[in-house]
Order: sequence, then structure tokens, then C-alpha cells
Amino acid sequence: MEWSLRTAEELVAALRAGAVTSVELTDEAIARIERDDEVINAICVPDFDRARAAARRADQARARGEERPLLGVPVTVKESYDIAGLPTTWGMPPHRDHVPAEDAVQVSRLKDAGAVVLGKTNVPLGLQDIQSFNEIYGTTTNPWDRGRTSGGSSGGSAAALASGFGALSIGSDIAGSLRTPAHFCGVYAHKPTLGLAATRGMVPPSEPALPADLDLAVVGPMARTACDLTLLLDVMAGPDPLTHGVAHRLALPPSRHQRLGEFRVLVLDEHPLIPTGAAVRAGVNRVAATLADGGAPVARHSPLLPDLTEAATLYMQLLISGSVARFPMESYEPPGADDRSLDAERLRALAFSHRDWLAANHRREVHRDAWRRLFTEFDAVVCPITPTPAFPHDHHPNPLERHIDIDGTEYPYFDQLVWAGVATMPGLPATAVPAGRSAEGLPVGVQLIGPMFEDRTPLRLAELLEQKMGGFRPPKQDRSRLGRAVSG
Repeated sequence: MEWSLRTAEELVAALRAGAVTSVELTDEAIARIERDDEVINAICVPDFDRARAAARRADQARARGEERPLLGVPVTVKESYDIAGLPTTWGMPPHRDHVPAEDAVQVSRLKDAGAVVLGKTNVPLGLQDIQSFNEIYGTTTNPWDRGRTSGGSSGGSAAALASGFGALSIGSDIAGSLRTPAHFCGVYAHKPTLGLAATRGMVPPSEPALPADLDLAVVGPMARTACDLTLLLDVMAGPDPLTHGVAHRLALPPSRHQRLGEFRVLVLDEHPLIPTGAAVRAGVNRVAATLADGGAPVARHSPLLPDLTEAATLYMQLLISGSVARFPMESYEPPGADDRSLDAERLRALAFSHRDWLAANHRREVHRDAWRRLFTEFDAVVCPITPTPAFPHDHHPNPLERHIDIDGTEYPYFDQLVWAGVATMPGLPATAVPAGRSAEGLPVGVQLIGPMFEDRTPLRLAELLEQKMGGFRPPKQDRSRLGRAVSG
């Protein structure tokens, strides 16, 4: 029996029943990676010897009667997390030899839960792209179409899951980096509420692994089913034991509802700043129809929805000003005062002062208050993750000169981030779920946005939609036609 595409829940049940051992699962996963990953290039740092040793320990622990949430389950970890003894480079050549001495807090939680870490997954340079390629590790391709991206920055993790390289993965998200790869590769991901899961050790190699509270950025789970997202989130969630964890303990509220017909849902398929492509719009409408068929009250408009144009502007201001603080730019040409495009807002944010940032942060709090009011009338918001399915590889050295093609018309490359920002800017939880296929056979996903710190609400809705619509389906692989991965 092949186990590589089974869910984590199924693997845990099989391990408990004695139907399989962790060593068997790990050996099968490694064999699959060695067979298929030359073209996918998802696993950039394999750690097979230590994985086999961890699997043996997991089997021994189970024989002693131990029970842990992920005991013996093979998983992968995004390259940007510190794992003691393995390189953490963020794809940046000057740091190709950086090897941390300690595990990131989330890696420690995985190991404490009994997971077997197979290795690390590929990322873009500095985690700063919607694709996953860099000079050190090359390009990760999309398992559904090798000529297209798997997404970024957790693109290696999404491609690994779609290919059966481990049952779970952990990634991070500041600009859709969990949700976009899940959407492009047909898997599930959850961007937790800002601050819900500790981030220490998910840090650029030039910086110390401090227990800092990050702005916008979160760490979160990726999986092939919605239930597995919840399983992994329960392992990841909780404050850093060095700071808030000294005094605080996590107690997430249950989902607002358990049945599909009880959820009040606002569905959005249009953004004022960028069109939604036909394939993604169809995916949103498939989810809306499933909700309506299940008896859920579905609305298409609400006066309570915060202004999406201002939200996108605030998001770009906060995102770019924070990014440039870590990765400074030598110079830039300021835009004209009358230019209110998102490109212009991104350029202005490069020179934000602390006073400018405080003003943007105040406006963010106003938006958060508006979202709180909206979630008194609705339980979740369904909307796109990006305007299109996975797009062809585009390695133009200047991302500002790239474009995204939406049904035959070109738009600025980074404008596609506005949908990710709907949840990221106010810090809301958002679950990425498969919603069908495009006419070309590419996966299409949508995101389910929920109330702050009520992560179990969009996760439960994701489970119910999976039951009605189906979920992950593995890509067909004709190995006779597999070529080599695109070079970075």
C-alpha cells in the first residue's frame, strides 16, 4: 500500500493501529522524493539520515506506549526556519554557509509532537517573491505544470505536499506566502491570526533569533486536507515561552458553528484595484453555490465591509516600509504627487518615517474595528487569493518590470497581492481551500477569512466545504515526459 498521499490523520490512525511503522512511512517518502524531486525541486535541503533516525525513535516511543499528536508522521519545513545543523539561507548567496545551532520554536514544537522532519523546502530570494527560485537552490516548479510557478514564498512546501513529499509542512505568510502556493498547487494552508503562533527562529540569517512580535508576518500550517490544518495548527499555536508564554496560555474559542447552513458568509469576487480572472471568479462562485446549496445565508455586498482601496494602500505602506527596514534599497525615484497607483504607494513607502508608519498603523486600527463590526453580521468572508491560477515562470531580475496577465491584459506584478492583504493588513485568520480547476486544468483556490483569534471558524468552514466539494486531488504525473527543473 502506498502511503505518501494519505492524510496526516490517516497516518496517525494507521501508526496507532500498527498497520505501518514510522520507518516504513519515512523510507517511502524518501524514495518518492528521490524518484520525483529532480523535476519539482521542492526539497532543497534533504535531511534523510536524521529523518530515518527520528523515525526509529518514534517507533520505539510508540512501542513504549507514548502518544503524541504527530508521532512518526513525515513532514517538511520551509527553508527559512532554523533547524540546528542545516543551512538557513533564505536563498541569499552570501549566507549559503549559515548553519544555526538551535531549532526555531516551531521546529521544536514539531519534534516535540513526534513529527519526522524529512528536510527543508525551497523559497525565493529573501522570501520576497510570489515565485520560489534563488541562485543557491534553483527553481521549484508546479507539479501540475512544470512551466509554471508553485508560488511563493512557501512554494517549496506547497509543491512538496502536492507531490506526496510528507503529509504536512510549515510555512510563513506576509504577502500570501502560505495561501498563494496552496492556491497554485491545489492544497490547503492557514494564515493564523497575527501573533497566534510564535515566530522565533523564522528569521533572516543575518539576524539573531529573537522572540520578537513581527508586524504582518505569521507562521502557519500547510496540508492536503482541512482537518490536517487544524491538527498542525494545534501543534503550532501558542505564545513564545520566552515572552508572552511566561504568563499567557492559549485557549482558542471553538468554531462559531458546526453545520454548513449555519454560517453567514459574505462572498467577494471583485476588487476595485485589479480585475479577477475568469478561472478564479469561477472558483469563488463554485464555493458560493456550495454554501447556498447547503443552506448558508450568502451575501454579495455589505456596507460594513472596510474600504478595499484604502486597505490595499495601507497594506502596501506597512508591507514595503517593513520590508525595506530589513532589506534596504540604495536609492529610488519618488513618484509624482498625483500618482495614486499601487506602484506609487510602494515607492513612497520605501521612504516612510516612523511618523508615517504610526499614521498608517492608526488607520489599520480603524480598519480592524470595522472588521469587528462586520463579523457581528457575518461569520466568514470568501474571496480570491490572487486574480489568476499559477502563472508561467518569470525570472526578470527587476520584479517591478514584471507583469501579471489577467485574461489577456497585463497589470503590475505586485498588484496581485491586494487580495492577500485583505486578511494580512488587519491580522485576520484566512484559510486557503481548493475550489476546482481552470480550463487549463490548473488548481484554483479561494480564501476563507474569519474573525481575529477565531481561527477555528474558517477552519471548520473549510472542512465542511471539503466534504461537499471534495478537496486535494494529486496531479497526474507522466514520468516519461518529466524534464529537468528550470534553473534559477
